[in-house]
Amino acid sequence: DGRAFKVQKHVHSYPHSWRTDKPVLYYPLDSWFIRSTAKKERMSELNKTINWQPESTGTGRFGNWLDNLNDWNLSRSRFWGTPLPIWRNRETREEKCIGSVEELYNEIEKAVESGFMSSNPLKDKGFVPGDMSQENYDRIDLHRPYVDYIVLVSDSGKPMKRESDLIDVWFDSGSMPYAQIHYPFEKREKIDKGLAFPADFINEGVDQTRGWFFTLHAIATMVFDSVAFKNVISTGLVLDSKGNKMSKHVGNVVNPFEMIEKYGSDAVRFYMMTNSEPWDNLKFDPLGVDEVRRKLFGTLYNTYSFFALYANVDGYEPSVELVATGVPTHQRPEIDRWILSCLNTLIKKVTAEMDDYDPTRAGRLIDAFVNDDLSNWYVRLNRKRFWGKEMSDDKRSAYDTLYTCLLTVSKLLAPFAPFYADQLYKDLGGQKDSVHLDSFPVADNSLLDTELEARMEMAQKITSMVLALRRKVNIKVRQPLQQIMIPATSDEQRRHIEAVKDLIMNEVNVKQLEFVEGSGILVKKVKCNFRTMGKKFGKLMKGIAALMDGLSQEQIAQLEKEGTIALALEGQQVVVEADDVEIISEDIPGWLVANEGNLTVALEVQLTDELRQEGMARELINRIQNLRKESGLEITDRINVVVAPNDQTDAAIKAFGTYIGTQVLADKIDVAPNEGTEVEFDDFKLNILINKN
Repeated sequence: DGRAFKVQKHVHSYPHSWRTDKPVLYYPLDSWFIRSTAKKERMSELNKTINWQPESTGTGRFGNWLDNLNDWNLSRSRFWGTPLPIWRNRETREEKCIGSVEELYNEIEKAVESGFMSSNPLKDKGFVPGDMSQENYDRIDLHRPYVDYIVLVSDSGKPMKRESDLIDVWFDSGSMPYAQIHYPFEKREKIDKGLAFPADFINEGVDQTRGWFFTLHAIATMVFDSVAFKNVISTGLVLDSKGNKMSKHVGNVVNPFEMIEKYGSDAVRFYMMTNSEPWDNLKFDPLGVDEVRRKLFGTLYNTYSFFALYANVDGYEPSVELVATGVPTHQRPEIDRWILSCLNTLIKKVTAEMDDYDPTRAGRLIDAFVNDDLSNWYVRLNRKRFWGKEMSDDKRSAYDTLYTCLLTVSKLLAPFAPFYADQLYKDLGGQKDSVHLDSFPVADNSLLDTELEARMEMAQKITSMVLALRRKVNIKVRQPLQQIMIPATSDEQRRHIEAVKDLIMNEVNVKQLEFVEGSGILVKKVKCNFRTMGKKFGKLMKGIAALMDGLSQEQIAQLEKEGTIALALEGQQVVVEADDVEIISEDIPGWLVANEGNLTVALEVQLTDELRQEGMARELINRIQNLRKESGLEITDRINVVVAPNDQTDAAIKAFGTYIGTQVLADKIDVAPNEGTEVEFDDFKLNILINKN
């Protein structure tokens, strides 16, 4: 009788527009579907043949979508877009789906003959079936509202009107491989013979799992029983620096064009490709872009500028094929052979990462080579080789080696920084009009020397550790120290260090490098990683931690050497790996100790009077050399030096006067009051006067 028993409000979650925060109203509509479920299993089978990056998207998000696939809702109730090409008589339920403009043209002709159309609008516009020219197709418009005026005739002679819906725009996107060449009406062989399909590689955001990725795959499977793409990188989202989704509404959107204008397109591009894996969300931080601009592109620019400065002075001209006509590689100094080995190792590793569709790791490899190996090690250690007046074999070798590195880096960098790489390539006189027309580098295995690379890597690692220890107690590199001690964990490690011993001592400015044996000098302790070991050992973890705390120095040495140690606990044997723990060394009086993996370095930081005097002598050399530059003296000019009295500098001049004079080309160094330039030291100032002799 129409009476309500009870009326009340019910609070529930409700969809809102992510753009406007307004409530969204859903209501049911009649729709057209593609029965994609008929090919559901085949889609899953073909998906397993695709190389997904990351693999988890293909097996997880996309794979799960296919496993739970529903029929594809094809139609949309909109005005703008591709009209659904289905004409229907609602009474007889007769239907026609039109497959081409030519077919539509002919069907309209039938409708004209049947009296349902007064004329053929396509013919009226001058359209000629079979003419695939742009000019012919520009004569007609098949969108709404024009296509809605077309009435066709059914096989039983009844009028048919077009279904008013449009096609889902993702159907257009999924048809891209075929639509781009007007298949099947033109260039059929490109699809039928596999010349333009399937794609070798595509790339889009992870949000396209149910969009472009699916529609490409679905249409290719249903129509061609094939994949639409062989390899795919599914990229994450670009978030703000705090990890929040960018939104105009929130006001945290970073304008990409402002970033490009400020830092350059290549810096933005390289940052986005190397800051995180493409499939991970990127927390975009402009400070990170600036760091890439300075550290990679700035370093590479400075390295090229150094090369160009001396190459132009010496009139250096690189040969077309350096390996064939330059200084033979086997006759080059070890440092040259090392960097060329590193370069070819880089080529192999970058190629492998690119072949595996991982540009992030490839870009990071290039960055590390430019900064760590080329600039900070090779160029810094070889500056003096470019200073000589004559073009000796040694100097030529240095030029050839650095040129080869820079030119190869420009080619490796081309996919990551296309504009910068092209400019560097042209500045170096590359053989092609553009780096992008040249071949990608191929590694020369004959130049690889893994033993040499291992030795030099050891030198770099020890140098870095010692310099970090110096910074820890604020002792400059110009201040010489007495010695470093290293407990070698293997004969191989000792052999590598011995081979670069002199280089290490020179780089870190110490008098001695000694190997220590036994456990009496450096005391080590083991620190368990409870996060990883807890998952592995569970309730045994507490007992294992106690055993690890009680390891003897011999047992710790065994763990370092063999990488594992077996322990007996509660009647069972457990094996602890070196990767599960951190081995640390305790500092000893007058020394600082650093650990990195199985490498331990102890640095003696106790300063004697003699070491202090030599350090001050080096400080004096630095100040006098700066005064030479400021005075405009030629590098060969001899000088006389007068240094104002000071206890520290007086002692240094007395002990190392000859050494100072040799370094600054001084015939005489006097200690006396003067009206020279005031220079600053750590805790005092004094005047230094220099005169050309």
